[in-house]
Amino acid sequence: MTHPDAASKTTETAARVLRIEGDALLAMAAALPADFGAAVERLMGCQGRVILSGMGKSGHIARKIAATLSSTGTPAYFVHPAEASHGDLGTITPTDMVIALSNSGETTELGDLIAHTRRFSIPLIAICARESSTLAKAADLAMILPPAPEACPLGLAPTTSTTMALALGDALAIALMERRGFDPEHFSTFHPGGRLGARLARVDQLMRGADDLPLVATDTPMADTLLVMTQKGFGTAGVMDGPRLAGVITDGDLRRHMVGLMDKTALDVATRAPLTAPPEMLAVQAVALMNQRKITMLFVTDANQKPLGILHIHDCLRAGVQ
Repeated sequence: MTHPDAASKTTETAARVLRIEGDALLAMAAALPADFGAAVERLMGCQGRVILSGMGKSGHIARKIAATLSSTGTPAYFVHPAEASHGDLGTITPTDMVIALSNSGETTELGDLIAHTRRFSIPLIAICARESSTLAKAADLAMILPPAPEACPLGLAPTTSTTMALALGDALAIALMERRGFDPEHFSTFHPGGRLGARLARVDQLMRGADDLPLVATDTPMADTLLVMTQKGFGTAGVMDGPRLAGVITDGDLRRHMVGLMDKTALDVATRAPLTAPPEMLAVQAVALMNQRKITMLFVTDANQKPLGILHIHDCLRAGVQ
């Protein structure tokens, strides 16, 4: 069993680490590195790809920044500095830009990469903690991290410094994302899988197409209307007035008009001006709408109420949309 004093000390340690790193982030937010704005402008103008590089812990942070940039509209990838010295420099072209991370700014393994950018006039952005370092002096732009103690009590393990570099990379990615007008549709394109992809799926990606639509004319006798509802298997029918959807017949409508049902036409029974969904609506919004109205399906229509498809809540749930 853990001694209460040990548990208390562990909690205090965790809180201390978070406070140290949190204070460093707040300090950086209050005074962003001077070249941050210029770095965003240069990255906006990059015609090629953004190459991230770093050694050790800085390399891990660089990989994550590259992934975040790529998923938010700025093509980027990571190049290991040691691999760069053994052939991977050939992947970096004059249309690219390089962001190099090194807390000290004196990482030996970055030497060949730095030299390559200088030789071929490839823009170089540094993220480091020392303005007087080799990396900062060689770079076109240097984002200098503010002085802050490492959370490690020995002051040796990269903790606060890597947290600041990671957060600065996030700030770059989001600033670029907003400048590019990157929206949920773009995000969905880059995140098609998993729960995130499901949340960003659009109605037109999950709906059943035009061939599956149970449609009848306004004057269709109910006997024929019921046949269409049964054949299509949705338990509903869309009532068409020319090219536009004028109403929808559901099981509830059938119950409400049970007396003399077979003497009626489709429009007599239908709910007029039905609730529909545009094809660009997010599926998660459509599900919320169906839950709110206590219905299980929506006709998908264009701006002129022309039916394009039908969305069933079960199709959304199967796709992971909740």
